[in-house]
Amino acid sequence: MTRRLKSFSAILSSIVLTLLGLTVVTFLIGRVMPVDPVIAAVGDNAPEAVVIRVRAEMGLDQPLPVQFLHYLNQLLHGDLGMSVLTKNPVSQDIARFFPATFELATAALILAAIIGIPLGVWAAVRQGTLTDQAIRVVCLAGHSIPVFMLSLISLLVFYSALGIAPGPGRQDIIYDGMIAPVTGLLSVDTMLAGDLDAFRDALAHMAQPVCILAYFSMAYIARMTRAFMIDALKGEFVITARAKGLSLSRVIWGHAFPTVAVQLVTVLALTYAGLLEGAVVTETVFSWPGIGQYLTASLMNGDMNPVIGTTLLIGIIYVGLNLVADLLYRLLDPRVR
Repeated sequence: MTRRLKSFSAILSSIVLTLLGLTVVTFLIGRVMPVDPVIAAVGDNAPEAVVIRVRAEMGLDQPLPVQFLHYLNQLLHGDLGMSVLTKNPVSQDIARFFPATFELATAALILAAIIGIPLGVWAAVRQGTLTDQAIRVVCLAGHSIPVFMLSLISLLVFYSALGIAPGPGRQDIIYDGMIAPVTGLLSVDTMLAGDLDAFRDALAHMAQPVCILAYFSMAYIARMTRAFMIDALKGEFVITARAKGLSLSRVIWGHAFPTVAVQLVTVLALTYAGLLEGAVVTETVFSWPGIGQYLTASLMNGDMNPVIGTTLLIGIIYVGLNLVADLLYRLLDPRVR
């Protein structure tokens, strides 16, 4: 029990220090950026007296340590400041935009895992064959081709040339405002509303960005699964199982894969975190109203409070998913308990 308490204390201390360090870095990013938030708020042609007054109101005339303590106090009260662009509290904007990114990333991860894990296992079992080489080439292309290029090609081919896919955006304009937001997840809200046409439209708009993000993530998941499985298939327990005359499928899925699944927990957690913060380009190309597009628009307009708030959110997501992966790893693998 004492050992577990010490382990828990160490994890908790690590989380606190990580979040504190993240807060410091995020705060400094907002202060060293070559964008004056006061000018962004009042405009380039504002009188000097107005600039001085607004700077004082925003607390930017105080020494940097005082500004940081004020910023930390705001964070502890859940206050991320106001957005100059939307005129709303940043926390309110994040609550409005994040579900769209969550929906996109979750669907992409599920699709990537469903395809990537079996592909990785298959490549490991068929190591050195033409099948293995083909899977490795597909995965290499998924990592090598820029996401923005795949997004533009997808729009050009399926939307512009063939006309079989809807255009950018999260839904057609005819459904705009028709579905009352309940969860913020459009596919779920349309189902709850019982509007099948709107549901199909939501899935159609999700298809292209989800498939592109899933392909990028699947390439990484498949490569890691292949590497883990190759090591597992060399284990003595697998050789013993084969010697006993067990079928290949039972050896793979009953003996080798369970040891790999523990390692894949961390891979999937980090992939999910990457999808939640790395969908910026995809959201921009497809005009997807998620946290990535919100961050990009804020950055382009010199609106620093949303930039700092979303950066902090992304960091917290990484820390949280790393913690979940670590806890699951300890629960699933008896060797590290």
